[in-house]
Amino acid sequence: MNFEIWGLSGTLVTERDDQRAFAEKRLWYWLSEIDVACNRFRDDSDISRLNTSHGDPAGVSVGPIFERALSASLDAFEATNGLCDPTVLPALLALGYDVDYDELVTRGDAPLGAQKESAGLAAITIDRDRHRVALQRDCQLDLGATAKALSADLVADDVAPSGGVVVEIGGDVAVRGAGPDGPWAIAISDTLHVTGREPRVGLSHGGLATSSITQRTWIAGGQRVNHIIDPRTGHWAQGPFATASVSATNCVLANAMATASLLWGDDAPYYVAQARCAARLVDLDGDVHYVGGWPADEVRA
Repeated sequence: MNFEIWGLSGTLVTERDDQRAFAEKRLWYWLSEIDVACNRFRDDSDISRLNTSHGDPAGVSVGPIFERALSASLDAFEATNGLCDPTVLPALLALGYDVDYDELVTRGDAPLGAQKESAGLAAITIDRDRHRVALQRDCQLDLGATAKALSADLVADDVAPSGGVVVEIGGDVAVRGAGPDGPWAIAISDTLHVTGREPRVGLSHGGLATSSITQRTWIAGGQRVNHIIDPRTGHWAQGPFATASVSATNCVLANAMATASLLWGDDAPYYVAQARCAARLVDLDGDVHYVGGWPADEVRA
């Protein structure tokens, strides 16, 4: 099954046909729940209410799905030594990313605001007993990437007891169990255009995610910018790697490590290996670097 959500394409595949109806039901359930909780372009979402609370120390009441997504983003922050940071929204807004991406790329040159470091986790206060979150006045959250990966994990976890399943949303893949013929063959694309000749890897459990500084780009202040933000500076990613694909124990971790790999620069292979993940890193010249046992590409006829 192919679908579209948040301006992204997605795929849902099950090991057996009799799993499909339940899998599709759980897919739309979780996508709807995550949308209501984490879509910053919805005025009624938890995250929008929080981002417009203007530093109110009392914070706002949030639902369990938002709490779950926020916890996942905190895990991603820890796993990447702070490079996958949920407080980067002001930096994205400074690059003009204040509308949906499809509208952003069609409106021309966006104003370029000042880049500065993110507020960081110290600007977030979480009251888990009262289910409230408060932000300092200079802090706003964007959980988009982590929430997307979490969606894939949640759907896959629900379907897994009935058999193997693959959930892919915008290049983030969650796999639970094998396919009808063994491990699933997952294609790795460096662009948004799939030709069928992409290298493939076999996966029967875990997550796989690809991040790129050449996709989801736009013009701001006469410069081509991208959505990968370095929280240490507020600047868009300009490292030695154009694309990072990472395999990990789940999709949230894979997404976090792929994002961070584009910010770690030349140290990315070291940090990926230290996290016991595997990666395929493509540098700006198109050369491919393999980390942690990632198999070498095989050219498909």
